[in-house]
Amino acid sequence: MGYLEEEQALQAEVDKMLSLLTTHESVQTFKDIQGKAQNHPGLKELEEKIKRAQKDAVAYAHYDKPEAEKQAVQEINDLNKAYKTHPLVENYRDRLIEADELLQHVSTMIQKEVNERIEGEE
Repeated sequence: MGYLEEEQALQAEVDKMLSLLTTHESVQTFKDIQGKAQNHPGLKELEEKIKRAQKDAVAYAHYDKPEAEKQAVQEINDLNKAYKTHPLVENYRDRLIEADELLQHVSTMIQKEVNERIEGEE
């Protein structure tokens, strides 16, 4: 088999692996939750409030208003806590971990197989 044929065969296997991974249940579940999180109006509103509070904190620091800055920082902390503890965000993180573990497992298996083949050729 020539170089071009090997390259095409390898690309076909990579495409097959990619297809298997993207259709895996944990990846599909992650994508579903990701879409819901990105389009959730309540989460978008929290994100905007956090950004606004961050801008306020920077402005208060710039204009040397420490008490107002302190209140803005507290508001940021409260909003961040509300965001991080939102059920959709928690579910998103859990599904992300599952999908990441799958990808780590597959890449470790591939790396191990490649290393074994390289060592076998030496």
